[in-house]
Amino acid sequence: MRMRSYTLHLPEDARPGESLGLDRAVLVPDGFSWPAFAFTVLWFLFHRLWLAALIVLLGLIALAGGGILLGLPTGAGLIAALLAAWLIGLEASTLRRWTLARRDMPMRDTVIAASPAEAETRAFERWLGSMASASRPPFPAGPSRRAEPVIGLFPAREGAR
Repeated sequence: MRMRSYTLHLPEDARPGESLGLDRAVLVPDGFSWPAFAFTVLWFLFHRLWLAALIVLLGLIALAGGGILLGLPTGAGLIAALLAAWLIGLEASTLRRWTLARRDMPMRDTVIAASPAEAETRAFERWLGSMASASRPPFPAGPSRRAEPVIGLFPAREGAR
């Protein structure tokens, strides 16, 4: 069974241990995306990645125009288009994460799972369970500070003057 890593993206106002915001959670699989390789711009439009779709479309048009201007044979143009699609398949998940971060849905966690359903279960369990302790301060409170005036680094005592 092949394990794959997934990143969990949640709204900025979501807090660990709370279920608020989980309805808008997005899991992005890491690695090569065959649908993005095969359908390029349509894949970006399907995932509502408008700016990335525009950038990819302009890049593909520039690649085709450059090939025509240089007078490349059809085979070389096909190889260039396949290499561009391969690059898009490699970077599609990264562009999706970038767009989600721009939409105030930063990456909050990473899980490794065999399927998207298992990844969702693991990510939500971690978010609702063990991450609830993350809302506490990262350091112990320690001794409380006195309300006495301080001279340099040493607190002054009232009776010591």
